[in-house]
Amino acid sequence: MDFAYGPELRRRITDRLNQFSHQPLDHEGLCHAAVGVVIIGGGEGGQGRVLLTKRPDHLNRHGGQYALPGGRLDDGETPEVAALRELDEEMGLYLDATAVMGRLDDYPTRSGFRITPIVIWGPDTAELNPDPNEVARVFHPSLSELNRPELPEFRDTDAGEHPVLSVRLPTTGGSVFAPTAAVLYQFREVALRGDATRVSHFDQPQFAWK
Repeated sequence: MDFAYGPELRRRITDRLNQFSHQPLDHEGLCHAAVGVVIIGGGEGGQGRVLLTKRPDHLNRHGGQYALPGGRLDDGETPEVAALRELDEEMGLYLDATAVMGRLDDYPTRSGFRITPIVIWGPDTAELNPDPNEVARVFHPSLSELNRPELPEFRDTDAGEHPVLSVRLPTTGGSVFAPTAAVLYQFREVALRGDATRVSHFDQPQFAWK
C-alpha cells in the first residue's frame, strides 16, 4: 500500500473520512477534549508519518504516557479549533482550519474525558518547538508502521468488561495503550484501510485511569 506523503495521500484519506460516519458521545459528567492525529512528511522513502508524544513524568494527569497533541476544549470551542490550538501550544506547529481533514469517533476515558480525535494534514517538513512542560519526547511513527498486520494487541483484564487495547510501535520501543492506541488503531482502520472499525468500547490499563 502506498503511503507516500503528497496530494494523492491527502485526497485518499479525506475521501475515507468523508465516507465515515463519526459517532459522538453525549456523556454527562465527562469533560470534552480533542486530540490531533497529525500527518506529516519526512518518512523513509517519502512516506507520511504521524506525530506522537510522551508526556513528562512529573505531570499529575497521565504523566509518562504516550499521547497525541491535544487537551480540553475552552468555552465556545469546537473540537477542531481546540485540536489546532493545542497543536500550536504543545508542539509549536501552527496550522489553520484548512488543514482539518475530518473526525474519528469520540472515545470515553476512565479519567473522565470524552476525546474527539481530529485528523489534520501537516507540512512535509515540520519544524517543531515542543513545550517541555507538556512534551518530554516526540516520535514520528510512519503510516506503514501503523499498518502492520500485528497491530493491535488485546489484553483481558479483571478490572473491566472489555479487553485493553494497545499497539506496539518499533519507533517508541514499546507499547502504546488506549486511549491513544484506540485513536491510532481507528485512524489506521478508517483512514488507511477504509474500514469503519469502532473502538470506543475497548478499555484502558489501570495506570491510565488517572
